[in-house]
Amino acid sequence: MLRQARLYQASVFAVLVLLGACGPEPAPTQEPKPEITVAAAANLTDVFQRIGPRFEELTGVHPVFSFASTSQLAHQIEYSAPFDVFAAADSEHVDGLDRKGLLVAGSRAVYARGILALWIPPGTKTQIGRIQDLANPEVRFVAIAKPELAPYGEAAVETLQRLNLWKQVQPKIVYAENINIAKQYGLSNNADAVFTAYSLVLHEAGKVIRVDETLHAPIDQELGIVARSKHPERARKFVDFLLRGEGKNLLGGNGYQTAP
Repeated sequence: MLRQARLYQASVFAVLVLLGACGPEPAPTQEPKPEITVAAAANLTDVFQRIGPRFEELTGVHPVFSFASTSQLAHQIEYSAPFDVFAAADSEHVDGLDRKGLLVAGSRAVYARGILALWIPPGTKTQIGRIQDLANPEVRFVAIAKPELAPYGEAAVETLQRLNLWKQVQPKIVYAENINIAKQYGLSNNADAVFTAYSLVLHEAGKVIRVDETLHAPIDQELGIVARSKHPERARKFVDFLLRGEGKNLLGGNGYQTAP
């Protein structure tokens, strides 16, 4: 009896082994896509979310974006943050990194000129039809990015000064770490008007007033390849995509001026 039980167990085990051998093979694991990490100024948030998938489709390289103010990103690069490309909102910070040898020699280039805009969110009840209306007593709060951190914030202050509105508007200003956060102040009804990048509010509800470019210094936005990049060839592909490829067209169609 014991012998028969053991024979039965052995037969069942053999059948299970055979069934396992005949079962479906495990799916092969996919190789992870190659990546690059791009330190990108906050004003690029919307347009880079359009550019990223197209670049990946054409090259097979997945771009990982880190958005923050230009000043904050420059400091992170100085402290060895693992970025491959730096896309700034100005030229000054790129120049500073380049002179310290923190960018690949010859990789600097202007990829776009930014456009400053005054955005009046749809929840604003005060009538604002021009920049001068910010001086009206009905306007409570005006959001801008900190000018010492963000070039668009600096351009906003310069615009108010040239229009002789600074003394009247300054008490109403609420400062944000970057222009994305300034925009959030408007979305949450904590600001009646927001100075921000035209590209960030181009498709938003509410009223958008483009600021006359003669009221502030040009917002020339430069990029560079980080000298410590572990993927310089991938970084060059991304830079080329912005300067000469479809990325340039996407920038031009989403609130930036690009070279002809």
